[in-house]
Amino acid sequence: MPRSLSIAGHEIHPGESKEISINIARLPSRTKIETPIYVYRGLEEGPTLALTAGMHGDEINGMEIVRRIIDHGYHRVKRGTVLCMPVINVYGFLNYSREVPDGKDINRSFPGNKHGSLASRVAYHMTHDVLPAIDYGVDFHTGGAARTNYPQVRCMMKEAVNVELANAFHAPFTLDSPFRPHSLRLTAAKKNKHIIVFEGGESVRFDQHAIEEGINGTLRLMKYLKMIDEAPAPTEKNKIIWSSAWARAQTAGLFQSTIQCGDFVNKSQLVGTLTDPFGEFKEQVVSPSSGYVIGLNNNPVVNAGDALLHIGVDNYCKIDGGGDD
Repeated sequence: MPRSLSIAGHEIHPGESKEISINIARLPSRTKIETPIYVYRGLEEGPTLALTAGMHGDEINGMEIVRRIIDHGYHRVKRGTVLCMPVINVYGFLNYSREVPDGKDINRSFPGNKHGSLASRVAYHMTHDVLPAIDYGVDFHTGGAARTNYPQVRCMMKEAVNVELANAFHAPFTLDSPFRPHSLRLTAAKKNKHIIVFEGGESVRFDQHAIEEGINGTLRLMKYLKMIDEAPAPTEKNKIIWSSAWARAQTAGLFQSTIQCGDFVNKSQLVGTLTDPFGEFKEQVVSPSSGYVIGLNNNPVVNAGDALLHIGVDNYCKIDGGGDD
């Protein structure tokens, strides 16, 4: 007999689709704020995979990835269960904000407190209502304000299961990324749940390439977990990034890049220029090291010390180009 599966107090039976709402709190107007969870359980036994997005309310690419997965019915797997949360941070989504109204970051508030701040309350429900039910997860994120991240998976590479999941997802880049304190990923790991992070595009702006990579990578992961039988083949070779460096503005000015996100650059290569608005100076910006441009600042107005490029270095292609297909 298939094992019983309960999520946030709701029983999910084989072949059943269910929408579950977790009541987080109320707005000052007394309007309820609820976080919806869309669950589909296949007819056959298999793992439970969580697809979460919108931890930061302005990161809409992840939301769109999960939305399209639901819209196309990709979550209706043959085996196992898929749990979709397109918008975790409803507060931030309504306010075009990374944080909740009290200024706190949900992904720095785990494992949370039922009676704590708004961010802590959201984290508490994630910790107690979602994590106990899952085996694996993909948490979708986006670059910060006016910063593009080339599609990439981030995970703790010293954990063999994470390497397997990243291999199966087969994003253009996989970054070795330590746990951040009080994050969803760290809290999940302490419960022996394995969550990888997908980053792609920039906040408050759709990036079709990042969205497609996120969807296709998720399907490849589902295939690897034997939840489905077919998945798209990767179009780019997966490159492993073991460390990274930042190119920063040495002075304030207007930044114009001469390269694109995803490009390979050599150390000391010209990657852009800094000018003032009045035509009085022009300064060349060069790469601090050889590697791939995994992040790019799209804001032309920068101050001294601002990050301009994120360079992935020490890359060794340990995952082959063919992946699981």
